[in-house]
Amino acid sequence: MILSVSRRTDIPQYYSDWFFNRMKEGFLYVKNPMNSHQVSKIMLSPDLVDLVVFWTKNPAPMMRRIGELGEIPYYIQFTLTGYGRDIEPGLPDKHELIRIFRETAETAGRDRMVWRYDPVLFNERYPAEYHFRAFEAIAEGICGCTDKVVISFLDCYGKTKRNMRGIPLETPDEETMKRTGERFVKTAGKYGMTVESCAEAVDLSEAGVRHGSCVDPGMIERILGAPIRVKKDKNQRPECGCVESVETGAYDTCLCGCKYCYANDSQGAVMRRRAEYDVHSPLLCGRVEDGDRITVRRTSRILTGE
Repeated sequence: MILSVSRRTDIPQYYSDWFFNRMKEGFLYVKNPMNSHQVSKIMLSPDLVDLVVFWTKNPAPMMRRIGELGEIPYYIQFTLTGYGRDIEPGLPDKHELIRIFRETAETAGRDRMVWRYDPVLFNERYPAEYHFRAFEAIAEGICGCTDKVVISFLDCYGKTKRNMRGIPLETPDEETMKRTGERFVKTAGKYGMTVESCAEAVDLSEAGVRHGSCVDPGMIERILGAPIRVKKDKNQRPECGCVESVETGAYDTCLCGCKYCYANDSQGAVMRRRAEYDVHSPLLCGRVEDGDRITVRRTSRILTGE
């Protein structure tokens, strides 16, 4: 089983104590976001978890306890962009985040680090030239700490539109996307990195950007040192190249407050869910209620020899 920690919220930054408590207890609960009375019990024995994929904008709180994973392999997707607090109000200074990226790579190893410069959004404050400068400054700052950077262009989901209200946006055409991709590829190559896209419908291969996979079978095989047996994740968008993973997080729980967020309905919703947080609960920011039906989720090992 590949454990996703988490597409729905920043567990490493805000809920790492909960996560490591769940690993120690050997299970956690996840409610179905489409039916809150359906609860999956996910067993977390080292005999069942092949690898953990972490998604975060600041893994520093988690790294203090990362040794508690023991022999379970992992890699980290670290989102680090050039936006100011008008877009990412809850994050530390970018120079501090570059330092944290470097320190994290020292512990995890550069082969377990992925830099995410996404989503790329355009407006008067953040035109293409701004992104080119920001991208290069970050690439220079984390040079030697990763081999791969993942990019994507902003998709305006319903939650994103609500969170971005009052912030002007310019919709890039295909030519702008390709030009941006070409510039990123050139800069990334200068600092020893390749560029992949995340769930992009636009073909950027002519710009040197290949369609990537955040839950990446190639990267997982390199980390595990063995071939794996996996299927495409049918729960993701058609453009997504990820393989199947088991999600551990909950929507409306991330405290970053990023305006482009697709996982939070509103700041009010986040505060209500956060008030339910119990570091010792099997559920992240929630509780088992009358009428809930708990079912052990069936999982399988991904190594071909098992």
